[in-house]
Amino acid sequence: MLQAIGLTSTPRRDRPPEVDDLTFEARPGRITALLGAPGSGKTMALRLMLELEPGRGVTYFRGRPLHRVAHPAREVGTLLGDVPGHPARTVRGQLRLMCAVAGVPAARAEEMLHVVGLDGLGDQRLAGLSLGMDRRLGLAAALLGDPHTLVLDEPAEGLSPRDNGWLYGLLRGHADHGGTVLCTFSDAKEAARVADRVVTVDGGRLVADQDAVEFTRTRLRPRVAVATPHAARLGALVSREARAARRSVEVVAEDGSHLSVYGTTCAEVGETAFRHGVLVHRLAEECGDTALPPATASPGTAPAPHGLPAPAPAPAAGAPDAGPAPLPHPASHPAPAPAPRGLPASGPVTDAPSPLPLPSAAPAPASAPRGLPASGPVAHAPGAGSLPSAAPAGHPASAPAAPHSGPQRPLIAPAPPRAPLRPFRYEVRRLLGVRTPYLLAMAVLAGSVVAAVLLGRSGHTPLPRVAVGWPGLLPLPPAAFGAGVLGALAFGDEYRYPALAADRGTVPRRLGLLLAKLAVSAAAALALAALTLVLDGQVLRLVYGPDLARIPPDWPSLVAGWAGLTVGCAWAGLLAAGTFRATAAGLAAVLAVPVAVVPLVQKVLSGPRLHSVAGLPARLRDTARLGWPRRLDDWLSAALHLLARPQGAALALSLAVLLCAYVAMGLRARARW
Repeated sequence: MLQAIGLTSTPRRDRPPEVDDLTFEARPGRITALLGAPGSGKTMALRLMLELEPGRGVTYFRGRPLHRVAHPAREVGTLLGDVPGHPARTVRGQLRLMCAVAGVPAARAEEMLHVVGLDGLGDQRLAGLSLGMDRRLGLAAALLGDPHTLVLDEPAEGLSPRDNGWLYGLLRGHADHGGTVLCTFSDAKEAARVADRVVTVDGGRLVADQDAVEFTRTRLRPRVAVATPHAARLGALVSREARAARRSVEVVAEDGSHLSVYGTTCAEVGETAFRHGVLVHRLAEECGDTALPPATASPGTAPAPHGLPAPAPAPAAGAPDAGPAPLPHPASHPAPAPAPRGLPASGPVTDAPSPLPLPSAAPAPASAPRGLPASGPVAHAPGAGSLPSAAPAGHPASAPAAPHSGPQRPLIAPAPPRAPLRPFRYEVRRLLGVRTPYLLAMAVLAGSVVAAVLLGRSGHTPLPRVAVGWPGLLPLPPAAFGAGVLGALAFGDEYRYPALAADRGTVPRRLGLLLAKLAVSAAAALALAALTLVLDGQVLRLVYGPDLARIPPDWPSLVAGWAGLTVGCAWAGLLAAGTFRATAAGLAAVLAVPVAVVPLVQKVLSGPRLHSVAGLPARLRDTARLGWPRRLDDWLSAALHLLARPQGAALALSLAVLLCAYVAMGLRARARW
């Protein structure tokens, strides 16, 4: 069961909140429609429920708020708009990527392709999908974790009738298997045709919470709304004259002074009232699907111009019968009005309960739910009884309070995005799932080969530079720059094509994802560096003979320096793109190291050398009294030799600064590492 209690968005720029004290529930085994015109606040309500926007209130998914659910993808599946993802990624690749996010086997992607009817489109690019196929893919991503609850925002908007039928059939099947389905709708007729229960909102406030049958009767049938102090008498007269004239007329008593008459006109009802001397206060023809009634009417007034009988909370003990009224704001009407009276036995079966009935069968603890402070107006457990939307008169919690302030409702803080449950698998699929890395590697290898051949012809360039194709005019060799581009894309594409947004967030600043990106980008950089050395060496041997392809005696230190340069460039691009959320920032950081940082370090290191760190590995071994092998001393000496060079020192300094900036940005965003 899904229970939303007191959802209130944070006002922006002194404007009223988009969602104001909204409370409703969606039961398992049923499709619940959240109905409202564009701008009514239904999308904001979904974002508040999913903890994507700040505000107040609490939402329980089978008795637990979302931030208390260990694996949200296995509890709730969401579809909020189009499917986010790189347009060059395939449908199958996108689903496998989301399998790594949800922590399910990759074979689940093939099952979902079959479920949503995309068996033959697994190799189709996301950029070439139609709107209907895009919605099918979004539903497949939402269903990957086999969730109990589906939360969908206008899933059928813009779809063809055929796609609509398929979509609603899938949602009905999920509900029939015991799942909970919550969808937003703008079309009242569509909501009545699809849903089992319709929750109507207007201006961010609850207007009505009705069964589909009651909703159809009150919203989708033209009727004559009558307000008269002699409602029972006038209803009997209209029914008697209709039977005498053999006309099909239905009279429904909404309460003691209001009638809804179906199958007739204002003229006929008015003539009947005039002939029998019945006083009429209001007489209007209405068609409920044309507009929503305002939610700000005071208790005791006549129904709003479109006659939707808004159910109200159950009255407090001993409270007088105040008649029906739309759900008031707790601050403006502390004492709730009673619910509308039932229909006569001859009328259709309806179900118009209080907006906050929480059945005792809900799987919730008996104590106060976690995340809901005991001082709030709904501090006891959902499912232990019915929760009133406002405390009875005289109760401390019923005192009027300033809107959106105070401890009346628990705060909703946007939850930090969750990292993929399998970050290394996710990062590998993200890197290899598009053509960009392959095209970039081919361009880097081609440029390096051309540069090596041209440098080998002149004979004035040192052999190490010839082997990696590094002309003196370029700040970086092609392979190092290509590694930096791959690193920048590792985070830059996450913000440009946010595949992780489908898991209710953008890009998480968590340690697992960062380590996965660092490891995969380092592996890609090393692979690119190795391919460059091998390919350049073979081409130089082919073109100029074995002289330029010989292996120098100090090759271990040269290889270590080459590997450190490429990995350092990849990490610099990755950290800068992750810190500033842009690929261009990563590329700028890669180029800034040789252009700006290296000259600065050279000026610092250009002074006289009075002391040396030679022998530091041996001194460390003696101090720590650890018996590591002598070979490790050689590797430590090589690493220190690299750091002593201006390029190595500049790269290490840049990486340290970028890492500190990344951590600082994460702390500022209150990331959960």
